[in-house]
Amino acid sequence: MAGSESTIGALLDETGGSIKTGPFGTKLKASEYTPTGVPVISVGEVGFGRLRVHHDTPRVDVTVSSRMPEFLLKAGDIVFGRKGAVERSAQVQPDEDGYFLGSDGIRIRLNVEECDPKFISYQLQTTAHRSWMIQHAAGTTMPSLNEGIIRRIPIVLKPLAEQKAIAVVLGALDDKIELNRRMNATLEAMARTLFQSWFVDFDPVRAKLDGRDPVGLDPATAALFPDHFDHRAEGVVPTGWRATTLCEVIEISDSKRIPLSGREREARQGKYPYHGAASVMDYVDDFLFDGIYTLMGEDGSVINENGTPVLQYVWGKFWVNNHAHVLRGKNGISTEHLLLHLKSSNITPFVNGAVQPKLNQGNMNRIPFMLPPPEIGQAFAKTIDPLFAQIRANTDQSRTLATLRDALLPKLLSGELSVANMDKRYN
Repeated sequence: MAGSESTIGALLDETGGSIKTGPFGTKLKASEYTPTGVPVISVGEVGFGRLRVHHDTPRVDVTVSSRMPEFLLKAGDIVFGRKGAVERSAQVQPDEDGYFLGSDGIRIRLNVEECDPKFISYQLQTTAHRSWMIQHAAGTTMPSLNEGIIRRIPIVLKPLAEQKAIAVVLGALDDKIELNRRMNATLEAMARTLFQSWFVDFDPVRAKLDGRDPVGLDPATAALFPDHFDHRAEGVVPTGWRATTLCEVIEISDSKRIPLSGREREARQGKYPYHGAASVMDYVDDFLFDGIYTLMGEDGSVINENGTPVLQYVWGKFWVNNHAHVLRGKNGISTEHLLLHLKSSNITPFVNGAVQPKLNQGNMNRIPFMLPPPEIGQAFAKTIDPLFAQIRANTDQSRTLATLRDALLPKLLSGELSVANMDKRYN
């Protein structure tokens, strides 16, 4: 059964502050922002289906909730970005209850006696719904949403029991995707901790200088590290190491990039990701690169709020436009080592352009780099390679699961598939 037609407006919980725009124009005090407070959910944190809270997400002190409780999010709420990427929406998960709605977010609260919020959230992720949002958004230069537009969003409504059953099926796939994401975050944190220990804090060198065995290293690896530092103009450097710049450790493939216009990409739709400065922008019918690379934003999306570069860790076959540098490590430095180094680098002095930030190739080459002897670089690559191999495997699995989820959803909505007749492995 395909279900009946309805709208978001007809499904809102009109007794509980059904729809709320973030505190636009309300100024939060600088003292209310804190590194460990309540995440502020604005357009940047709204992904496809789930919120994307990360270390750069703005946070406010918990006292804000007592001053403006009407902007606190509850589990089950659905949040839209108010401007820009209007096709995105995300449902608040139980562990996100109490997050704060930012000024460029809009949240809705649905009537649970009429619909299952999770089912509605999944429906909003379909290609048809995302296209509807883009087509009906207000404004041309900067698309935006308002309460009237959101109330008109069309919804296919099935019996409540069937809605919940569909949500369970799709939720099982999403739960695995989320588990993979969290596992990848843990794996990357482990790799970053090792990088910090070896190449920033020089823990193995300091241990040997003090007459101790380096923690966590086998004897062969520990023997590679010196037991003294050299005092140079650039600072304290392990004996035999050298402070240099990025140009000595990167292989640049920018000359192989080819930009495609939106019209060209539309005519060349395919399976290969087309990367821009910060993310995958489209999928096309051919590829320019095949392998493992680090992409670093060249113009537009270049630098994060904390001064680190905008990066993408990519592998397989893909296309890149001319807004991202295409890099690999060399001279004993792996691409993953390069990635970890850049994630900890402040590139603010190397970015120019006030209106359109740009990191040109010349400035990129001048970013500092601490170069160890080749055997230490090779030992580090061997140590972190299993971590990144698992990250790639988890990501590939999640992409497969997301493709399956996105293929199932329209079939379940149309009635082409029914939950009752599906293989039990998806239940």
